[in-house]
Amino acid sequence: MTASVVTSAPVLFGSHKNSLGESPVWDADKGRLLWCDITEGLILAADPKGAVTERWTFPGKVGSFGLCASGRLVVGVARSVYFFNTADGKLTPLVALDHEPAVNRLNDGKIGPDGAYWVGTMDDRPVREAQGTLYRVTADGKAEVKLSGMTVPNGIAWGPGGTVMYHSDSRGRWIDAYDFETSTGAWSNRRRIVAEIAEEAGRPDGGACDVEGCYWSAGVSAGVLNRFSPEGKLLATVKLPFPAATMPCFGGEDMKTMFVTSHADGNAASHPQSGRLAVLRLAVAGVPVGKFADR
Repeated sequence: MTASVVTSAPVLFGSHKNSLGESPVWDADKGRLLWCDITEGLILAADPKGAVTERWTFPGKVGSFGLCASGRLVVGVARSVYFFNTADGKLTPLVALDHEPAVNRLNDGKIGPDGAYWVGTMDDRPVREAQGTLYRVTADGKAEVKLSGMTVPNGIAWGPGGTVMYHSDSRGRWIDAYDFETSTGAWSNRRRIVAEIAEEAGRPDGGACDVEGCYWSAGVSAGVLNRFSPEGKLLATVKLPFPAATMPCFGGEDMKTMFVTSHADGNAASHPQSGRLAVLRLAVAGVPVGKFADR
């Protein structure tokens, strides 16, 4: 299936290779892309041409992060959430999830239209148990449990207007949608829009939404991007230059540039581009991601 919304085919972005690239975040204020390398405990910044301009190291695996209204970052490191000031390198604890199993770590996360950091945990062992939890973290240090019993919580994204939230479990191979209340972060009317996605079709990893209300899912098992309608109909599949895409992100001045991270684990020898980032141009703009309400 081809993607008529793609106006420029995917090409490699910059030269940096990650071990486990994730959580691309477009920083519109500074015109740059940020992303993390989970296993290396890094967050990196690059200019629009892909040249890495900054990198920051953290004391543990960085699952995801988001921009803050204050100008800082909110970052999920190991089993704790921190504020990070990129100007002076100051790392300030926000909340520690000490009740989580010791083998768990924070994974996919994103700032919602409610100003909260929605982030999931997962079993970090090779054989994963279904002991992951999705949290709603607020700037007062509260971590509200929203959903439990998942294997790899993933794919968090909001549609235009923030009234629909999407969420997935990469090992459960499903994508769910919810009605979302932007002022309170309450969700309701959970429905499974995609179920039992085949490995060869692209098991769902990270996600992002466009202004037409469609959901873009990184198919980590097939090296593709899948575009679904709000009802879960597969509209398009885009092949990427690496086998394990992890998360898409809209950016650029017009929000019609899509950046995609990937991981190299188990693929580096047979696929030299594994761990790289890709970039493509689309005819449809993406929904901007909000900022953490820390002021």
